[in-house]
Amino acid sequence: MTKFPVTILGAWVALAAVSVFFALPSQHIALNAMFSAPMEAGYLLGSDELGRSLAARLVDGARVSLLVAVVTVSISASLGTLLGVAAGYLGGWVDRIISSLIDIFLAFPGLLLAIALAGMLGPGIGNVIFALSVMGWVGYARLARNQVLSLKRREHVIAAVALGQPNGVIMRRHLLPLLMAPLLVEASFGVASAVIAEAGLSFLGLGVQPPQASWGNMIREGVRYLLVAPHLVLVPGLALSMVVLSANLLGDALRDRLDVTSRSKQ
Repeated sequence: MTKFPVTILGAWVALAAVSVFFALPSQHIALNAMFSAPMEAGYLLGSDELGRSLAARLVDGARVSLLVAVVTVSISASLGTLLGVAAGYLGGWVDRIISSLIDIFLAFPGLLLAIALAGMLGPGIGNVIFALSVMGWVGYARLARNQVLSLKRREHVIAAVALGQPNGVIMRRHLLPLLMAPLLVEASFGVASAVIAEAGLSFLGLGVQPPQASWGNMIREGVRYLLVAPHLVLVPGLALSMVVLSANLLGDALRDRLDVTSRSKQ
């Protein structure tokens, strides 16, 4: 079962790489080929209402979704892990402040908060990344804090404290490596969340703007012609669904493999 998500995600990365290194005719307009069906008039996946190649635009959309997912997860995981480890290990007023921030952000629905931020900042891929990062760090912070609260009672951590090692060294060398497994699982689910959130914001007109291709705005443009040319929605919708499903399946597989308790029971 793991081969399926790895294959799909590998194809997603490969498509994004193709978009980076090769100039595709995603903006080429051919009015004489409007609404071409897949495998018709030389279009592999058909064409849209302006005669633009859906295959080329799908590849460009893969690059946008991958960029947003990687940058958002990197920023969210780095910030959330730093705050969570500090809160769990230092305790006291540091823990109270960070825990209060986590509770405040958890009080708002994540996607609605991202929509509000994107609406205030304006459309654009940079603002989408910022809005999703503001929304995404909370899960990593809560996970890191909870893990550190139990890990800091381990013998090697107590020994490091007894030897007088600084707090920064203890957190970096003795705690952070033990957090990599659960954080990796959280990051895999974070990729799926970032991809679907970027598509949602672009669908609402708050993300990537036309004529730049994004799976979200491709679906938005295709909805108007759903009865005439359903492939305008089905092509990007299927790609989006497969990537999100694969990221979630990979997260489940990693969680099962890295969970020592569940493995010992099998």
